[in-house]
Amino acid sequence: MTLSKLSLRNAKRQAKDYLVYFVTVVMAAALIYAFNGLVFSKEVLELSAHLSSLPAAIVFASIVVVCIIGWLVHYTTGFMLTKRSRELGTYILIGLESKQVTRLFLMENLTIGGVALVLGTLLGNLLYQVLRAIVLALFGMPYHFGFSFSLRALGLTLLYFALIYLFAQIKSRMRIRSMKIYDLIYYEKINEEEIIQKSSRRRRTFVISIVFGIIGTLLIMIGQAPPSFIGAACIIVFLYGFFISFSSGVPAYFESRPAKKYSRQTLLVFRTLSAKLATMGVVMATISLLFTAVLISQGMGLVFSSIFHNREAQSCSFDLYIASYDTNVNLSKCLDFVHTNIPVTCELQYPVYLTEDSPITDYLESTARYYRYYPKDTMMKYSDYAALRAMLGYPEASLEPGKYLIHCAPYIKGLLEDYDRNVMLNGEDLAQGNIYTENFNQRLYLSGNGFEFLLVVPDELLEKCTVGSINYAAMTTVPVRETQLISLSNQLSRSTEPLSEDFIGIYSKAQAEADAAFGITIFVLPLYYLALILTMTTVTILTIHQLSEINRYRQQFDLLRKLGMEKREMVGTLRTQFAIYYAMPAIPPLLITIPFILHMGKEVDPGILIGASHPVVILGITLGLFFLIYAIYILLAYTGLKRNVLPYA
Repeated sequence: MTLSKLSLRNAKRQAKDYLVYFVTVVMAAALIYAFNGLVFSKEVLELSAHLSSLPAAIVFASIVVVCIIGWLVHYTTGFMLTKRSRELGTYILIGLESKQVTRLFLMENLTIGGVALVLGTLLGNLLYQVLRAIVLALFGMPYHFGFSFSLRALGLTLLYFALIYLFAQIKSRMRIRSMKIYDLIYYEKINEEEIIQKSSRRRRTFVISIVFGIIGTLLIMIGQAPPSFIGAACIIVFLYGFFISFSSGVPAYFESRPAKKYSRQTLLVFRTLSAKLATMGVVMATISLLFTAVLISQGMGLVFSSIFHNREAQSCSFDLYIASYDTNVNLSKCLDFVHTNIPVTCELQYPVYLTEDSPITDYLESTARYYRYYPKDTMMKYSDYAALRAMLGYPEASLEPGKYLIHCAPYIKGLLEDYDRNVMLNGEDLAQGNIYTENFNQRLYLSGNGFEFLLVVPDELLEKCTVGSINYAAMTTVPVRETQLISLSNQLSRSTEPLSEDFIGIYSKAQAEADAAFGITIFVLPLYYLALILTMTTVTILTIHQLSEINRYRQQFDLLRKLGMEKREMVGTLRTQFAIYYAMPAIPPLLITIPFILHMGKEVDPGILIGASHPVVILGITLGLFFLIYAIYILLAYTGLKRNVLPYA
């Protein structure tokens, strides 16, 4: 049999034995190609001028992904070498030269990588269509399926995979060629030594690592750059110190407590896991660190997505909106341009008034996370309010005699209901009426319909009140795009008395949606990209370790069956081992990311993360997505192991 045929046969066997690894590499190739497709897509880049930064964002994320997949390939290749060292040593014993064995091993892994790349590219075309559909939907553009093949995306993907496999194969080549026959044959028997031998040092390391973990989490929660970097370093120290000391300390713990050691199946679980825990401390710490990165990436992605969506919805509800707190502004030229170039269906120019004092603003500042942007409370004529509601398609809001209405953000509605105080306006005492919370351009700071709240009062009571801003709202038959907003701004700049951008704002619903879509495309999609690759990589390494022990597990449980252990007990023991093994690297990240995500949600402007975007909901979705993928891998590994280890169960 030639080396080519032998390497092909071995590659098929490895792909079967390490199916989880092969599938993960295929998925990684597919994701890399799909995101590279976005980099070279003119259709996507032309959606917005701001998307010119998209290639840089995706390339940066892809560099991180290449490092992660490179670590996976390097680690798995080394793991395969360890498990097959006896076989490779046997090849040398029967007459093959060391360089031939090296070439054989490299050809096998390159074959697996090549097949995975081909399959991943084909799958990547479909994933690219999914990403393309998502991006077009974000920008409100129609999607039409069209199969496309990008040579530049393929070339960049080939470059990434060449770097990944070149590094892994060079390391394996150096290792094989430097080892003697004896070293190869007995390489699998070599275990990692416990890093910390003395129990006193283990206890000190364990306590110190816990302290570092608490400090690191608190520093990251501060949210500023220098403390966050120091906090990240403390968390790394915590994870490695924790697993090195914990995995080394478990055997010592049970050795000193024989009663616990010999109760039920504890001895079996202890003997099986202690070998792994004592020799996988560094690996477990690395996986736990990557799990932390996964959860933070997913959580930040959901937080950013919610911020972009909710700010867009709250900032501009009208198709076109112009406002200025310079009350002497003349919008005639601007409106002439609007009437000439934009098909308007309905419009209204109106003032927003200021009260003489600010009792409601003072109340909100003292009872909630509310930021003052107007010096006084803001008011609007009921007739203008009714017209604006009709423009937006909201149901009619009736104003009873002797009362005022409030339109506010949903998060302060309860506070304003508790406020329930009368307002004195031009000698008339008004009682509080209904409160409405639809989106109403109340997050534009000094150019909106109030900031977070607005009083709606009878028209005649505002004749002598101070005007705070001049506003114009319109609904159009077509979306008002970025180019039209620029033209409007240029029209204002040509006026005899140019207005500073600090005094006037021009907004459109379409542009607000485009800004949100831009933020999600640039920030959120790469974060999900990283999180998915990290999840698959780390769980693959955990699963490879478990599935590689099938023969040892089979011998162990076959012996236990002969000794009289019942089927139910064997199944329970296997489940316990699985649960502990997969839970260990996941618990520390939960302790870090749960307070981090909740704190990050609280640091966002009040009123943004509410309802379905509440930090608790975001945390639940983050954990749900992570454990869904985690559970799929665990279920596949457990099913395969149970089928091969417990054939009688």
